[in-house]
Amino acid sequence: MREPRRPQDGSQEGIQDGREDGPHGGFVPGRHLIDAYGAGGFRFAEMSHRGSILALPSGVRAWDVTEASAIDRDALRPVQAEAGAIELLLVGTGLDIVPLPAPLRAWLKENGIGLDVMQTGAAARTYNILVAENRKVAAALIAVA
Repeated sequence: MREPRRPQDGSQEGIQDGREDGPHGGFVPGRHLIDAYGAGGFRFAEMSHRGSILALPSGVRAWDVTEASAIDRDALRPVQAEAGAIELLLVGTGLDIVPLPAPLRAWLKENGIGLDVMQTGAAARTYNILVAENRKVAAALIAVA
């Protein structure tokens, strides 16, 4: 398993720019390890994506969140929709760790979802480890430069 690292090639194929009109409609089905992060995006499934992502049991989707203060119930509705398949949500809040508000943490707990907030790089690495262990995990990752 390769640890996430900063992308070198700058390619922009895949779910692009957080838009729903890319070649995959903003969604790539299946569980995928995060191969790289940085330069404003992520690499996974032999594709690049510019912008933030939600890595869910059903697949990876573009996520329009660009800063931790924008994470709210609406931003996490796709996570809630898959709550039965998720025991732990890893939230990568960029270069800094930004705690989520108590009401949002309580809402996730009510939905049976544990929460761990960390820097995006640490969240991507932890996500990869837990996916390799076949754990019920999801990740909400804010892109970093």
